[in-house]
Amino acid sequence: MTNMTLAIPEELHDLMKKHSEIKWSEVARSAIWDKATKLEMIDNVLSKSRMTEKDIEILDKRIKRGIAKKYRAKA
Repeated sequence: MTNMTLAIPEELHDLMKKHSEIKWSEVARSAIWDKATKLEMIDNVLSKSRMTEKDIEILDKRIKRGIAKKYRAKA
């Protein structure tokens, strides 16, 4: 297994010290696994996508317009 060194803020370190029963390296390892597997899933989906950047920009604008319209109606 490869080792990794992390820099964390002093305030976070103080909070972690209050709970020395927690295996913080396992918490970090689990969080990294979760993030990495989600990124891998996104990469797999994107590799099969036939959408162009232009298609994504159009879809993005339509979604944002729809959300704005929804919240304006509630105001």
